[in-house]
Amino acid sequence: MSKVKKGVYGVLRGSFLTDESAFKNWRIIIFVVGLLLIMISSAHNADKKVIKISELNKKKRELRAEYVDTGTILMRMKMESSIREKAKARGLQPSEAPPKK
Repeated sequence: MSKVKKGVYGVLRGSFLTDESAFKNWRIIIFVVGLLLIMISSAHNADKKVIKISELNKKKRELRAEYVDTGTILMRMKMESSIREKAKARGLQPSEAPPKK
């Protein structure tokens, strides 16, 4: 067999884990697996934060719309014409003489 075939066959059989220098290989493999686990958990945390941000943005838009609607209703209630109508319904009329200081 050629060197390349032996190398590929050795990797497929897992002989790099059972050789004399296996301790070095195991340390590197455990280190790489640890890094992969950290990367996966970091990606999941980032996804959770993105979802939370989109939910908060949606709620912010809803609250902003409610704020604008409430402000519009308040402005209509403060208009002089609406106050006159409400006062007329209670039997009140505007004064003919202006107030004196």
